[in-house]
Amino acid sequence: MFKLLKKEGRARRGEFETPHGTVQTPVFMNVATCAAIKGGLDAYDLEQVGCQVMLSNTYHLHLRPGDRLVHDMGGLQGFTGWKHPILTDSGGFQVFSLSSLRKIREEGVYFASHIDGKRIFMGPEESMQIQSNLGSTIAMAFDECIENPAEYNYTKQSCERTYRWLERCKTELARLNALPDTVNPRQMLFGINQGSTYEDLRIDHMKKIASLDCDGYAIGGLAVGESAEEMYRIISAVEPYMPENKPRYLMGVGTPQNILEAVHLGVDFFDCVMPSRNARHGNVFSWKGKLNLMNEKYARDPRPIDEDCGCPACRRHSRSYIRHLIKAKEAVGMRLAVTHNLYFYNELTKKIREALDGGYFESFYEKYHNLLAERAED
Repeated sequence: MFKLLKKEGRARRGEFETPHGTVQTPVFMNVATCAAIKGGLDAYDLEQVGCQVMLSNTYHLHLRPGDRLVHDMGGLQGFTGWKHPILTDSGGFQVFSLSSLRKIREEGVYFASHIDGKRIFMGPEESMQIQSNLGSTIAMAFDECIENPAEYNYTKQSCERTYRWLERCKTELARLNALPDTVNPRQMLFGINQGSTYEDLRIDHMKKIASLDCDGYAIGGLAVGESAEEMYRIISAVEPYMPENKPRYLMGVGTPQNILEAVHLGVDFFDCVMPSRNARHGNVFSWKGKLNLMNEKYARDPRPIDEDCGCPACRRHSRSYIRHLIKAKEAVGMRLAVTHNLYFYNELTKKIREALDGGYFESFYEKYHNLLAERAED
C-alpha cells in the first residue's frame, strides 16, 4: 500500500494507496473536526486548497450527530461530499484531555461528555466501532495520550496498556470489516507510538507495535507541552525503528518549521489545527514569514497576503480588505484567511515533494526552515 519512491537523507518521498485514492507524501491533512473546517470551509472548498486527506474527530462526531447517523448517511464521504481519503482519530486525545472527567481502566475509559455531562465509556472496541460507522479510510488505534512530563513508571505501564489496546483494535477492526453493512470494508488501521519523552520507552514501544503489522504508524503524545528540541529528539530516536515500508505520521504537528524539520527526520504525514485557528485571528503564513493582519500597517495595504500565493483569497482580495472583515467580525474574513493558510500548508508539502523529486530538498530545507518561523519584514 505504501511505496517509497526515493529518499534524500532521512527525508522520504512516497505514495500511499488507499481505497479512496492515492496520497502523495509528505502530506498535510486538513483538520475538519466536526466534518467541516472551522472558519467556514466545507469539503468542496478543500478541493480548492489542494487538500489530499481530510481528518475528522471520532469523539466529537460520536457525540453529535452520532456515528450511527453518519453510517446511515453513507459514512463521512456520503455525509460531507468529500470523496478522497479521510483519517479519523481514535478519540483518545480528547478523552484524555478531559482529565477531571475520566477514569482509566484496562477495559477502556469512563468519562463525561463535555456537552451535557452524560457518562460514556470508550475502549478499543468502541473506538473501532465508531470509526467503522464513520467509514473513514484510516482509523487510528485507541491509545492513552499522557501529558509531558510524565512519571517514568506510569509511562511504562501506559505503553504496555496501549500495546494491549492496539491488539484489541486490530482484532475488532478485522471483525467489523467483514460485516455486510460496513461502510468501508477496507478500512485501514494505524498504530500509535507512545512513551512521553523517554527514549528507551519510545523505542521499546515502537518495536512492539511494529510487530503487529499495522497499515501505518504514528508518533503520538508530542506537541503537548515539551520543547521543539525535545520533540525532534524523540522523533530521531524512534524513526530508525519505524517500518520503512509503512507511512509515518506525526500527530498534531505543527508549524511550517516543525513540518520541514520532521520531514527532514523521516516523517510522512502531518495534521494540526494551527493554520485554521491562527487564521481566524488574523495570523497568516507566507513564503517570506508570518504576518499578523491585525497590525495597523496593513490597514491600507493593497497587496494580497502573499504575492507568491495562488489561493482564492490572494487572487481576489487585499490585506486591507481581509483585515477589515476580521476586525468587523464578518465571517467571510475568517473564511478568506483560513482558505489562505490551508492552501499555504498544502502548497508547502507540495513544494517539499517537488524538492524531493528534484533532488534538492536539502537546499529547500536550508532556505526555509528558519525563514518560515520568522516575522515577514514587509
